[in-house]
Amino acid sequence: MALPSTPTSSWMESFDLPNRLFETGSDDYRLYEEDGEFVLSLDLPGYDPAEIDVTWDEGVLNVAANREDDQRNERRTYHRRFRFPKAVEADDITASYDNGVLDVTLPVETGAAARGERIPIET
Repeated sequence: MALPSTPTSSWMESFDLPNRLFETGSDDYRLYEEDGEFVLSLDLPGYDPAEIDVTWDEGVLNVAANREDDQRNERRTYHRRFRFPKAVEADDITASYDNGVLDVTLPVETGAAARGERIPIET
């Protein structure tokens, strides 16, 4: 079955089926390393800070959020895992939430090098 190639009619726009079914990525986060720390910013609009869980487990940062709206009979969930290429000072990780954006700062251990084994590229 082929997906429609023409724009959806107005009553179908709210479903956005092709985009949701075949979505391969999103722009809901930014991750960079600066001044000896990783900085991760996630767009989580509409959540209360109490609905967001941030956990660290052996080099993996987990971010999960759950929101239930009983009046609208809706439930929203979010979950992402991030693996970091360098050792992080787990006790110094901080997180803040402001205006729908979750910022997590992960200090890199002093002298930590990128993990992994270099793979040669054949030519």
